[in-house]
Amino acid sequence: MIKKESVLLKQSLKCGCPKCGVPSIFPHKFTLETIEKCPSCDLKIKDHDSGDGPAFFLLSALCFIITPLALWLAYVIEIPLWAHACLWTFVCVGLCLVVLQPLKTYFIALNYKHRGGAHGV
Repeated sequence: MIKKESVLLKQSLKCGCPKCGVPSIFPHKFTLETIEKCPSCDLKIKDHDSGDGPAFFLLSALCFIITPLALWLAYVIEIPLWAHACLWTFVCVGLCLVVLQPLKTYFIALNYKHRGGAHGV
């Protein structure tokens, strides 16, 4: 069970197809729109929707990570409020750009695995 989950996670980090693992299910790096079907195995990726789950979990995690970091930085170094706004905006946008595609891929892979796609239903 753990081995299968680690395979899903590795495929998701590469933004690979949930069935065959061939990267990438996105047409280019800065989009969340998926391709219609996998060029290797012809899996209809559009049928396996991730909904708003990836964005919700990423933003929730960022709130729990960034808020203590911002408070700690304000305690250690006294910088102006505008500098905090610029710094943490760039950090949040950067993390979203890096993490959101693999997270969406993981949700699509879980949808594929648990809703019948992997079982031939």
